[in-house]
Amino acid sequence: MGKFVIAKGPSGAFYFTLKAGNGEKILTSEHYTTKDKCLQGIASVKTNAAIDRQYEDHTSKDGRYYFVLKGGTEVIGTSEMYNSTGGREKGKVSVKANPPDAVIEEA
Repeated sequence: MGKFVIAKGPSGAFYFTLKAGNGEKILTSEHYTTKDKCLQGIASVKTNAAIDRQYEDHTSKDGRYYFVLKGGTEVIGTSEMYNSTGGREKGKVSVKANPPDAVIEEA
């Protein structure tokens, strides 16, 4: 079972990381001004993760692959970097599978 880990960055902003059951980080959120907004972001991941059209594929400047998950038009989270498009696709499968039963923890 996956988990969402909420943390507070050096600037005071809140963010979450979605981790797979094996503890591997698979999605990192944008930064939020409050913990309540961060929790709303987690709820948005749970709503949008299963919807294929909410994913956008990207390639970084160094040639690695990643995706973003959107809630409507806003980016909710960004994946890890992958060395292949196949790895990126496996990352999406994991993001789709983990949120429904994921627990929420604080770092």
